[in-house]
Amino acid sequence: MRIASLGSGSKGNATLVDTGETLVLIDCGLPRKEMDLRLASQQVTGNDIDAILVTHEHGDHSRGVSALARAYDLPVFLTAGTASSRQFASLTRRVLIRPGDRFDLGDLQIAAEPVPHDAREPVQYCLQHDHLKLGILTDLGSITPHVLKAFAQCDALVLEFNHDPDMLMRGPYPRSIKTRVGGDFGHLANAQARQFLDCADTTNLKLLFIAHLSQQNNRPELADAMLAGWSDREHCTIIHATQESGFEWVDVDRVNTAPKAAVSA
Repeated sequence: MRIASLGSGSKGNATLVDTGETLVLIDCGLPRKEMDLRLASQQVTGNDIDAILVTHEHGDHSRGVSALARAYDLPVFLTAGTASSRQFASLTRRVLIRPGDRFDLGDLQIAAEPVPHDAREPVQYCLQHDHLKLGILTDLGSITPHVLKAFAQCDALVLEFNHDPDMLMRGPYPRSIKTRVGGDFGHLANAQARQFLDCADTTNLKLLFIAHLSQQNNRPELADAMLAGWSDREHCTIIHATQESGFEWVDVDRVNTAPKAAVSA
């Protein structure tokens, strides 16, 4: 199983997961033309994709879903709450799922996990192939007991390090947006992401992708600093997912588990 990001942040998110037999796209928050360019940069076309999984209806995760799905006749998996957004009205191959559902796509086993976020019915995803488990965990405002249990024992994890609270409070956003982002149904601060890593079972974790960094309210070095002293860091490769280019394909099966420093993709 391998994973690539086409972009991660408030301007658009999209993640590819490929087993060699099944290729899924998780979210499509970039315009259609930009998506085609970024897919091509990873040696993929829309015709290669088997399905789109949508986490929630916010534009940075859904902007390009309908256009891409129509162009390549792709099934789109999403919750009823997410599907109620008008932007999905034109979908012809809509597959409704519920938070907590487990289902198969080709040789991938997928779990749609409920998370606390200010969307209509948001989920994040765990994907399993053979003995490997990959978690996609962004866009949540707090760490719940369910999240800790559902995303335990991942071999690879895309984890939100959205903001630094001081930068958020001193930044240019209106007070209402600051309250939303920093609230229990907003986005994870760096310290909350570290809290997850300290409290969850990360004994299998060999790949950590630092994702969904705010360009206004965070810096990569602040996210990295928050990992100082994390007990499993020396056994884990750490990669930054950027807004401009995400990160290149990484094969979860072939990651060297020897100690490595953080790198940027």
